[in-house]
Amino acid sequence: MSQQEENDAFQVVHQAFTMREAVEEAKRCLNCKVPLCRKGCPINNNIPEFIHQLSKGNIGDAMSVINETSNLPAICGRVCPHEKQCQGNCILNKKGKPIQIGRIESFIADFDTEMRLTREKLPQKSRGKVAVIGSGPAGLTVAGDLARQGFSVTIFEGQDEPGGVLMFGIPEYRLPKAVVRAEIEKIGELGVDFVTKTMVGENGVTVDYLFGRGFDAIFMGTGTAVPQDMNHVKGAQLRGVSQSTYLLHQVTAYNEGAISRDMVPLREGERVGVIGGGNVAMDAARTAIRLGADVTVIYRRTEEEMPAIRSEYEEAVKEGVKFWWQSSVTEFMPGHGRRLGSVMVHTDEGDRIEPFDRIYLAIGSRPANRIVSTTEGIEVDEKGYVKILERPFGMTTRRGVFAGGDVVHRPQTVVLAMKAAKEVAQGIAQYVDAVKLIEEINNR
Repeated sequence: MSQQEENDAFQVVHQAFTMREAVEEAKRCLNCKVPLCRKGCPINNNIPEFIHQLSKGNIGDAMSVINETSNLPAICGRVCPHEKQCQGNCILNKKGKPIQIGRIESFIADFDTEMRLTREKLPQKSRGKVAVIGSGPAGLTVAGDLARQGFSVTIFEGQDEPGGVLMFGIPEYRLPKAVVRAEIEKIGELGVDFVTKTMVGENGVTVDYLFGRGFDAIFMGTGTAVPQDMNHVKGAQLRGVSQSTYLLHQVTAYNEGAISRDMVPLREGERVGVIGGGNVAMDAARTAIRLGADVTVIYRRTEEEMPAIRSEYEEAVKEGVKFWWQSSVTEFMPGHGRRLGSVMVHTDEGDRIEPFDRIYLAIGSRPANRIVSTTEGIEVDEKGYVKILERPFGMTTRRGVFAGGDVVHRPQTVVLAMKAAKEVAQGIAQYVDAVKLIEEINNR
């Protein structure tokens, strides 16, 4: 397979609406008195209103409605599990033709980006100074919400560019990197500063260092950066057994032209197994298919119990991914030298040995501890997830340090990370306002 063929394989699966298609779809909305679609949205987007504005051709007004609740609409419109949330609750589901809310949302956001329609009137950044660690969905949401409320916000990101899982963990065919960069640029236009190549918790850049730089509050949106392994299984250290997240990261870098094809850990024609049943497993399987592999997903439960978005599973099947249900790998066996050659698969019908060239693990992840280990007073549970308070919401056991998203609530979807982050942003605003009020009283 040539590089051009591989690039073509990663083109977006579902094309965006044209203007005519978007307006016609918006006109189908019944504008229900009790909008179930909005109840199904974790961040309570005013879906009927932005659809109504689009139906009249008022795209700028539609974007303004979205901006009231969402900082990442072009992303959410593409990767949210709409069939479980807004779209899944649409009353027109009864006829099998729900409004395609995600495609409408991404159309509005893309049009706004291309035409540079909405430029918000922003307050002076005089309310307080907040540091955000991590630039994934949670970090970007907190930064956007607080910037709109008059806070000076700086995001610290360890990678070369911001985006986190949005940039490096979701394949191009689902979420084009140009879309991510455009959304991040909009966050920057709100007055948010970005400091990249800076890993908080290393090289002296700690929470205490940030407080010493004058930040009034700090938000940890570091996600779950450490993938779970299978080191308890014999042979898990063999070459050819690696993480799905590593494959996804390398393929993104290759598609961006940052690395050569030789640095992608997969060769055309190889037999590949993906262990897991979540969205990362689907992304890894569908990515491997695009690179010319023969792919099988190995999942320990049934099809009905699989946590992946249903549409992602159905797309994987259409693309040629095979699935082994109620199956688990009990041993990785060497082939030539220390390379993987086969695996022992346990099923209800007994054990069997199957040849595989590579296995990718997609069995979950956990938080890294570099920030907690370099900061006094931040308590975590037995699995390393950060404990937070209800009032002010999101504050850790260290005063002024907040956390949200996957680092608190376990790995979730992009929009659920955003939901938690929006609540934490309110907690941060309340905390900083209260501290400044007390200081003002004490200084009188």
